[in-house]
Amino acid sequence: MKTIKLAIIGGGSSYTPELMEGLIRRHHELPVSEICLVDIEDGRHKLDIIAGLTERMIAKAGLDIKVNATVDRREAIRGADFVLTQFRVGGLAARARDERIPLKYRALGQETTGAGGFAKAMRTIPVILEICRDIEELAPNALLINFTNPAGMVTEAVSKYTNVKVMGLCNVPINMHYSIARMLGVKPEEAYLEFAGLNHMVWVHRVTVGQEDKTGQVLDMLGNGASLNMNNIAEEPWDPELLKAIGVIPCPYHRYFYMQQAMLEEELEAAESGGTRAEQVMKTEEELFKLYASPELNEKPKQLEKRGGAYYSEVSLQLIDAIWNDRKSVQVVNTRNNGAIRNLPDDAVVEINAVIDANGAHAVSFGTMPPQLASLLQSVKAYESLAVEAAVEGDYTKAIAALALNPMVPDMAVAKQLLDDIIEQNAAYLPQFKRG
Repeated sequence: MKTIKLAIIGGGSSYTPELMEGLIRRHHELPVSEICLVDIEDGRHKLDIIAGLTERMIAKAGLDIKVNATVDRREAIRGADFVLTQFRVGGLAARARDERIPLKYRALGQETTGAGGFAKAMRTIPVILEICRDIEELAPNALLINFTNPAGMVTEAVSKYTNVKVMGLCNVPINMHYSIARMLGVKPEEAYLEFAGLNHMVWVHRVTVGQEDKTGQVLDMLGNGASLNMNNIAEEPWDPELLKAIGVIPCPYHRYFYMQQAMLEEELEAAESGGTRAEQVMKTEEELFKLYASPELNEKPKQLEKRGGAYYSEVSLQLIDAIWNDRKSVQVVNTRNNGAIRNLPDDAVVEINAVIDANGAHAVSFGTMPPQLASLLQSVKAYESLAVEAAVEGDYTKAIAALALNPMVPDMAVAKQLLDDIIEQNAAYLPQFKRG
């Protein structure tokens, strides 16, 4: 029987034990024979800790899987069937800067949206394209599954500028699916959710249980205090009238678009008191790696749940399973639009229900986004696509124009100030913007 070689770029991530737990649970469906955990030299200490825990987890399960921890990315990619990317250029220190720089200009400093997400994309896109050159040469039949944020933009860069087969993944849709099923008192498999939008800006347009449309009921429940929230987003209740105006179910990240002032005030207060989300996560990471290093630990610790990556392994391994075993199952992925959402270009990457089989993702046709959503959708996608171009070309002018399109950036003058600050504080990671 053919076996699977899996390469994980960013293998020293604290999320990796979550993925390993899922692989062990699914070993009958996914015959993984080799796992290559890849990181950079500066991350070798964490990589070795993760590799040790991975080996102990596999030994406990009694499985015959070779674990290779390496800083040689090319050797890890060579002959891989699947390449998973979950890396963070600049580490959590860079994320902390991403969150704090915009706050100086009274703009939201979120990690994946707004100016913070822009900064992360500028650092990340050149690196993902380097990885793709290796995949094109050393594993041309591999599928790249991208978890690296901002997932939609990173996936779009791969889709537009390489020949690598790619899908982007996020745990927001599966979190929403499970939360809504709990709200309705049904099993997740009994509820069908129609997703369409962009990564971290996706809406649920319809919820059905059997033949019954439950969308209105879910909106009423959200308006009455039910929560779809996630660990990394401040809880800000949804106004029932606002939900009625939208007419669809927003994802937790929509708070940054629909409640900007409230979320900005929360971020400013957090930055002054307990620290930004990145600064809080640094403490959690330190605790996790102390646990991971214990030679007695041979399973994923409960404390990992505080990190915010719920269902990470489930969503990624469902996807690998569907491709490897040609399941033809419907999953939510970031993939090329190909006309599924008529308001957007075909080559735009969208987050949408797709049929997954051995040939990849086939986006389920959605149609035209309704007027109350279309303008936001198109402006954010215009920002994303122009920002991808700016990252690839190192085009300063395009970068200002992209930031100015972002709904979380007050105006073009602020966009220029933000860009100059981002370039200055990320000089080591943004060689494409070297001027003069």
